[in-house]
Amino acid sequence: METDKEKGIEMKVSDVMNSEPVTCQEDAPVSDAARLLREKRISGMPVLLGEKVVGVVSESDLLRLLSDEGEDGGLWLPSPLEILEVPVRDLIRWERLKISLGEIEKMSVADVMNRQVHLVAPDQSIEEAAEMMVRHRINRLPVVEEGRLVGIVTRGDIISGLGGDLDEGD
Repeated sequence: METDKEKGIEMKVSDVMNSEPVTCQEDAPVSDAARLLREKRISGMPVLLGEKVVGVVSESDLLRLLSDEGEDGGLWLPSPLEILEVPVRDLIRWERLKISLGEIEKMSVADVMNRQVHLVAPDQSIEEAAEMMVRHRINRLPVVEEGRLVGIVTRGDIISGLGGDLDEGD
């Protein structure tokens, strides 16, 4: 049986996108963004200034707030053994983390979001969207039409769309 591609039918972003994306405003507190990501079980969302897409905030952006810029440079969260031992070096790091958490409460989404936003139009092919995601190493693309957010497409949406397309050919 012929696939849609062989028939000359190209699957569009609008065929697989979520037309009701979860968003937040750039002046929202970081804690609100984290709560939305958790409640909606998503890993990232477009950030708006009014109705205009000005960024994307992801779990990675929020986790970066907890990264330790110390000598080993990685994310540091104390293990149960470290809490029991409480070496001086780790105590200092713990104090730094407490200070950082206090500062995080005062931050807005604009302070942590990625401003390099790659957008896609609803009439673009899913192949173009997939290529953008791979090239820019991103997991989601806001879908914009006439300057207005109309949806979001994720890697999972494209894979699901391809799976549906493949199933129809059986």
